[in-house]
Amino acid sequence: MLDKILYNTVLCQTFSRCGKYLIAGNIYGQIAIFDLDRILNPVAELLTVDFNKPKHIHTLESEKQVCSLVTTEKFLIVGSVNEISGWDWKGFLNFKLNKPSWVIKMPSHSILEQIDVNSLWLSEDENRLYAGCGDNNVYVINLEDGKIVSTFTGHEDYIHSVHGKNQQLITAGEDGYVLLWDLRMGKSHNKLEPHDNSKVSRPDIGKWVGSATLSDDWIVCGGGPRLSLWHLRSLDAVTVFDIPDHGIHVSFFHDDCVVAGGAAKHLYQLSYSGEVKVELPVSATTVYSAILRTQPHNVLTIAGSSPEIDLCTTFNYRDQVLHFR
Repeated sequence: MLDKILYNTVLCQTFSRCGKYLIAGNIYGQIAIFDLDRILNPVAELLTVDFNKPKHIHTLESEKQVCSLVTTEKFLIVGSVNEISGWDWKGFLNFKLNKPSWVIKMPSHSILEQIDVNSLWLSEDENRLYAGCGDNNVYVINLEDGKIVSTFTGHEDYIHSVHGKNQQLITAGEDGYVLLWDLRMGKSHNKLEPHDNSKVSRPDIGKWVGSATLSDDWIVCGGGPRLSLWHLRSLDAVTVFDIPDHGIHVSFFHDDCVVAGGAAKHLYQLSYSGEVKVELPVSATTVYSAILRTQPHNVLTIAGSSPEIDLCTTFNYRDQVLHFR
């Protein structure tokens, strides 16, 4: 296990609703729980050498990779291979892992089919869970009864990213498409193909889009094509960001900035006009997950192809390194 964990890759992270815990999932089916109160507010007399290591590491019974995570007030929701499971927080925080409270199996045409649940997004009212999967589909799940109520079809290859805002959903896939969906109609109403734009395209890296995120007026997306900012209504590329990456896997909006990372030495904070505001050095050779919250603490955590997770409290520099091992 020692040799294996040195090659750990952390694919996803989430915070507990109370903000006291960071949860991270890796390619070995392990889920680590970090106690942020202990890490951010250490008591000198109680400080131990392992304070920046997980409080617990749980391993899924299947040992299949943990692809995506989201949280509700009651559940930690885990997207793995062929299934989504919900774990009661009280039980999950214990040393011994119990059975999940519920499990949703992904539709499969064959016993050999492996469907990765690559991205999860929870609707603002928390009644619907949207799962972007490796079979090219987005599944809409009613969390009240755990049933799949709708399937969004339109991608031609597996889906990397799902995000939503204001009754719209945006998805990005290996096919190079960024699709916009009307959640009330359940249909795609607009499509971007960044690789068709000569200023954005990078044929040597590919046409895949690793991340796409919505704000009220903008879309930010990137992957093989360069990280770029698009106007939501006109679908025009307004800014093409000049950063030295070899593929984007993370992008989101925060405080009138774009935060982005991927196969690069830094996580970037950029103005809408393209100015680099902050370059945060990262431990991972490729960033697959970066999450941020401002309550009850300012915390930004960055994870990827490394057993180390970078933690920042000012968003301008790396304060600590957490160890998923």
